Amino acid sequence: MKIKKILFSILTALVLMISIFLYINKDKFVYVGSVDIIEVDCSKKLQILSEVLESDQRIRKSNELIKYAKEDHRNQELVISIIEKCGMPTLKEVGQKQMDAIWLGLQHTTKEIRKKYFPQIEKAVENGDLSKQQYALMKDRILMDEGSPQIYGSQIENGKLYKLENPETVNERRKEMGMEPIEDYLKNFNIQFNRN
Repeated sequence: MKIKKILFSILTALVLMISIFLYINKDKFVYVGSVDIIEVDCSKKLQILSEVLESDQRIRKSNELIKYAKEDHRNQELVISIIEKCGMPTLKEVGQKQMDAIWLGLQHTTKEIRKKYFPQIEKAVENGDLSKQQYALMKDRILMDEGSPQIYGSQIENGKLYKLENPETVNERRKEMGMEPIEDYLKNFNIQFNRN
């Protein structure tokens, strides 16, 4: 009976400490919910996408993703809503920066959404509205999401190059996509490339 009381006291204290910790740090834990389709004015997609791009880059430069989680979530909803309600933009309708905003919104969302809209990214690349490099980055991210080896060597996980398919020919694949050699790319992350 004494052991039960002691265990109960320990458990109660532990729950209390966790609750206090979560309350004190509540601003660091943000659940923003599912990415939903929201109302957008298709006649203003150029302006909306310009604001999304500016916001996305500001958030990434700040390195405070938790602080800006709601804003980032809103950007994703705007991009997806534009695609769903107005159709996938093209360079004939918007500029390159706005097309980049579409790509960034999808690249920074959930793996399910990335995979769902990837065919539209592929088509945009085929049409010249997005770059081959953007295709490669998203393709590698999707492969990583699935636990498969990446093709172009663009994804880093826990300070290391994520597993890579056929490392001996990666630079040939990267060159086809307009990407720098993997050795140069990995220098940005202080990672040395090992072909084995």
